[in-house]
Amino acid sequence: MRILFLSRRYFPAISGMSVYAQNLLRELAGAGHDVTMISQYRGDAFGTRVYGGGPPPPVPGVRVIGLEQLGEQTSGDFERDIATMVDAIAQEHAQKPFDILHAQYGYPTGWAVLLAARKLGVPSVVSIQGGDGHWVGSCCETHRVAMCEVLAHANALLIGGASFVDEVCGRLGSDPARFTIVPGAVDTDRFAQGTPDGLPAPHAGSVRLFYHGRVDRRKGVLDFIEALALLRAQGTPFAATISGIGPDVDPAKALAAEHAFSEREIAFTGYAEYGSVPDLYRRADVFVSPTYAEGFSNTILEALAAGLATVSCHAVGVSDCLRDGENGLLVNPGDVPAQAAALTRIITDADLRRRIATAGLEECRRVYSWHAVGRQIMEVYARVRDEKPATDFAEDLPYDPTCRFRAEPHLL
Repeated sequence: MRILFLSRRYFPAISGMSVYAQNLLRELAGAGHDVTMISQYRGDAFGTRVYGGGPPPPVPGVRVIGLEQLGEQTSGDFERDIATMVDAIAQEHAQKPFDILHAQYGYPTGWAVLLAARKLGVPSVVSIQGGDGHWVGSCCETHRVAMCEVLAHANALLIGGASFVDEVCGRLGSDPARFTIVPGAVDTDRFAQGTPDGLPAPHAGSVRLFYHGRVDRRKGVLDFIEALALLRAQGTPFAATISGIGPDVDPAKALAAEHAFSEREIAFTGYAEYGSVPDLYRRADVFVSPTYAEGFSNTILEALAAGLATVSCHAVGVSDCLRDGENGLLVNPGDVPAQAAALTRIITDADLRRRIATAGLEECRRVYSWHAVGRQIMEVYARVRDEKPATDFAEDLPYDPTCRFRAEPHLL
């Protein structure tokens, strides 16, 4: 099957989308499919600092094309970039026709694929992920209409979990029957500890807490720092690492300085090449993800695969894979005292830490393999391959200049 995969952002941008794309592309190429990835990327200094910018690197067995987000970089002009994506897909299709167009993210890439599918007569598949489902469409009339059209007219919609379906449908009025739930997945071998029980090796010193991902207040990183201040005030020992880049690196560092944390208490390690990420998990005991919402958290799955006890939140996309007291500890998003109490429990109770980590590791190995998830996605491709794309929607969107993402497009 000849497949076009359109990514919102791929490496060197560090995000769950990049990890998802990398693993899916590997599975598709390994199954013998002819795959082309077109990926947007930030090429400006700001985008590079916030995401990790530059053209996407080669992917074994996949044709890779990078499209710099010139419209987004200059003025939040997503429409300009959409037209570029549609043209690029059409040019590749003219050389050798595609059987399936698969977009990662509903807008702008899902809308671009919907337009290209209509133009080329090829069915479309759209993965709804992350903020795409949480807030895109609530920002302005332009994106509300685009998201509703994508959700109504793509040949297939993939989404990570039932809680995310509920949120998207409640916010945008979509039909839940339109969605196929395909959970996140992780390369369990890649993140394995290499210890007999799969858990972190014993070590001297404080329990090591680890945050990894986008350094973004929507991921709860500022709440984490406030919780650590409560831990220190009550005398609970810890050593914390915050790994990653994002829009709130400077506010996070400023908050840590305000609380007079030393580098030994909170270490900011910045951008992490994906090849080095498993070693970062292996240097930790507890993974902390105080997120407000996820599509399906890749970092939590990586932490489970690395045998780390996990502290997170009762949040969309988290509740589909973690259960409080069984394979994680969960508190309400934004509840800093509750987060501090959960961290205190996991730090001071080694038996609890081991029990939760063991349960998470066993479930991760059993349920969240990329081989199984890749097979599910390929089954969706096979189901819609001979379908016609939708044509009963308007190609022009209403223009709403008030959208907050036009002023801060990196947050979309």
